[in-house]
Amino acid sequence: MLEYRHVSVSCQRTPILQDISISFPEGKITALIGPNGCGKTTLLQCLNGVSHVTKGNIYLKGKDYLKLSPKERARNLAFLPQVRTVIPSLPVKTLVEHGRFPYLGFARKKTQKDIALVQKAMESARVAQYADQYADTLSGGIRQRVFFAMVLAQDCDILVLDEPSTYLDLPGQREFLSMIGGLKSQGKTIILTLHNLNHALQISDYLAVMGDRKIAAFGTPKECLGQHVIEDIFDTSWKKFQDEEGVYYFFS
Repeated sequence: MLEYRHVSVSCQRTPILQDISISFPEGKITALIGPNGCGKTTLLQCLNGVSHVTKGNIYLKGKDYLKLSPKERARNLAFLPQVRTVIPSLPVKTLVEHGRFPYLGFARKKTQKDIALVQKAMESARVAQYADQYADTLSGGIRQRVFFAMVLAQDCDILVLDEPSTYLDLPGQREFLSMIGGLKSQGKTIILTLHNLNHALQISDYLAVMGDRKIAAFGTPKECLGQHVIEDIFDTSWKKFQDEEGVYYFFS
């Protein structure tokens, strides 16, 4: 289990998040939702060191996460950031192989297991056909899938994805939602931020609703809808639709 206990984050002595406590259930999908600027990304970036934790602790399977070495963190938790300012000029396969670095020695010699996991990750993210193309020549949507493949290649039990559907077109978003469901069926714990409320409600086991840089609510989608917290936070109303393919929500 990944757990935040009374975590505070400051930037140049300016408080950003204060006294955040939340636990993410194992083997489940938890979506963080909230308006822009509410602190979703800051909360997740405590896990990759971009956000500086000034108070509190983060625990991963009972261990103090912030005291683990970078390699230990990367063997247990894979992080896909929202924005990458630099796109490496590397072949896709080489970039995806970076996901195996936490397991390699100084010489970075890959085993058959490493090679197989990289190939499986590329196939799962639908980027195997781009293996020899350079990542900086690809469209934003394809590049996003390449970085997702790199995360899959880490083969971690916990995946943290900050706006993973960014740049994806509608078919790409549908494929991504299907992949997330498949990862859950493998026992993975998935934590992600989403702006699309309908997607969040469809795929999540739990929602963490953030507002004013605090956790306003945590529960199942049904529980959060029943508390009317989503309407309050987003200043919106919603309607539910259902057909033979599933349940959908419309927000206005």
